[in-house]
Amino acid sequence: MKKFLTILLVVAMLIPFAALSETYNLATAGSDGELSITMGTNAEFPPFEFVEGEDVVGVDADIAHEIANDLGLTLLISNMAFDSIIPALTSGQIDMGIAAMTVKEERLLSVDFSEPYYNARQALIVKVGGSVVDAETLKDKTIGVQNGTTGDYAAEEYTADVQRFGKALDAVLELQNGKLDAVIVDEPVAKNIVAALGNPDLILLDAVAFEDEFYAIAVAKGHPELLEAINATIKRIQEDGTLDAILLKYFPTEE
Repeated sequence: MKKFLTILLVVAMLIPFAALSETYNLATAGSDGELSITMGTNAEFPPFEFVEGEDVVGVDADIAHEIANDLGLTLLISNMAFDSIIPALTSGQIDMGIAAMTVKEERLLSVDFSEPYYNARQALIVKVGGSVVDAETLKDKTIGVQNGTTGDYAAEEYTADVQRFGKALDAVLELQNGKLDAVIVDEPVAKNIVAALGNPDLILLDAVAFEDEFYAIAVAKGHPELLEAINATIKRIQEDGTLDAILLKYFPTEE
């Protein structure tokens, strides 16, 4: 990435409403000298982030565009493995991590989080007629997860036999093929995958309850002005109906 620019330039030229004074990972994008902000994500988690044509789209991408627009910047999106996002933040390769990322104590040791923008929980996908019917029968089973996600942590509470995949979809396909007993993944993603596959033998099992969790945006520690600007956008889109419109766009059947 090109040489970092001071946020003071942005304050002077582009962002009259934000007192962003620290230097963070702003890069010059394109020959016209436009300043950009880079979002790191893992585009394997529809409907929050996925690839459509040549673009990364989804709930999180739309939110990132709102942040960039409020800052007067061009949005760049870096698609990477989920467990590479926090290292990319701490090394300065990206500015913000937006990837249906849950606020967790161990993550707070490395990065700071914005205010939450989505309340979600984990879901359990099983096969009809399989051996998993409740929390008790889930114990010591082979559980598939997307590597580094909250589902990964949740699975470890039930079994030592956790099979990790780069994509949540790959885990569900292994379940479909009879190689796993269950898959734990974020509920909206689980619903999306099950609906897309259209396999009546795959169901979400309500008998295993998971706690609510909250998605937020991660930034490298030591950048309070950037975090403040992100929080301002989150507050705006929550209050003016933009976030509801984004969610309705990707969850047309959800309340």
